Amino acid sequence: MNPLSAISMFASPQVGGQLPVEKLKANIPAAELRTLEGAGAVGQMRDALPLGKAAPGQGFGDVLGNFVNEVNSKQANAADTVNGLMSGEGVSLHQAMIAMEEASVSFQLMVEVRNKLLETYQELMRMQI
Repeated sequence: MNPLSAISMFASPQVGGQLPVEKLKANIPAAELRTLEGAGAVGQMRDALPLGKAAPGQGFGDVLGNFVNEVNSKQANAADTVNGLMSGEGVSLHQAMIAMEEASVSFQLMVEVRNKLLETYQELMRMQI
């Protein structure tokens, strides 16, 4: 969403409902206008990315649960691939190595996310109210 259109959505009804975007643009210096329009483009690109996007109504716990399940499936896939390699089922060494590295990297990412969440929780607990 473009920041300028977002501002016009929050205009009060006393000033005529939604403000026209062109009138807002006329009052903003050119450099700041480019920054705001760039922020809108970044927001559109971010919305287009499928990564980390939760379905509507999906909670934070559901997102974390899906992430853990995905890491678990990669670990199971790596174990199956290694077993296929060792039993001679036509799995190449490259496929086994790629599956193991993919599982390893996803597990390391999960541990880092956990560490950041724990660090954030501890920081919140140290804050004085």
